[in-house]
Amino acid sequence: MIAVTGATGNLGRLVIEHLLERGVPAGEIAALVRDPDRASDLTKRGVEVRHADYDRPNTLQPALAGVEKLLLVSSSEVGRRLPQHQAVIDAAKYADVGLLLYTSMLHADTSQVALATEHIGTERYLHEAGVPFLILRNGWYMENYTQNLDQVIESGTLYGAAGKGRVAAATRNDYAEAAAVLLTEDHGVDRVFELCGDEPFTYEELAATIGKVAGTDVVYQNMDPDAYAQALVQSGVQLPAATMAADADEGVARGDLDSNSTDLVDLLRRPTMSLQDVVRGAIM
Repeated sequence: MIAVTGATGNLGRLVIEHLLERGVPAGEIAALVRDPDRASDLTKRGVEVRHADYDRPNTLQPALAGVEKLLLVSSSEVGRRLPQHQAVIDAAKYADVGLLLYTSMLHADTSQVALATEHIGTERYLHEAGVPFLILRNGWYMENYTQNLDQVIESGTLYGAAGKGRVAAATRNDYAEAAAVLLTEDHGVDRVFELCGDEPFTYEELAATIGKVAGTDVVYQNMDPDAYAQALVQSGVQLPAATMAADADEGVARGDLDSNSTDLVDLLRRPTMSLQDVVRGAIM
């Protein structure tokens, strides 16, 4: 049995899709979810839906019964991730899960991006737990840059605080497929994969690509991180999210979200989806 946590989230659903595409029978996939009602579509397809709440450890051990491989999709609740992840790892150890895969963050062990703190804490806990593991250090999602394209195109300006730094982003689908590969093939144990797009880009290149696809002029306006965060708040973004975005851009400027690793393309056995194709798909 292969289990996927956060199975009603964007990444978890895609992983399950790729598992099915790779020939894993639906009945051998367990979708671990906080709210089973949101997974009725998976139930209809024959996937076994199990209640598993990161904040309720008593739900985790029953959910992992009979599970041989577990994908722990990192929690979206920043600030609460570490204890939530620890609860899942403890339950996996108790259930004698044979292999635990964890979706971490690119260069988590060296990154100064604030989001890396809980990821490296989880990695350390996983090492100490003694559960056979694979760590998938996912780079930034391409989708982070396609959510507000209409506004960028209308204004003709992409704002940020990344300077001339590069980001080796890939699509959520590419990361999900890589996870499915690792869940269905033997790539060893106790390994770390640095997963990222194979064509890193600067924000200037991102702006130029958006303009090219949209048929208009788009330029990149670099800002001081604090000013950028304030501008995001003024545009309606909540302060924690704005602070996080500005901090991530500082990470881009430092090179924390850039990499020349080929781990992702090696697992996919193909190039990652290009920036131009991603932007075209978001606009069209």
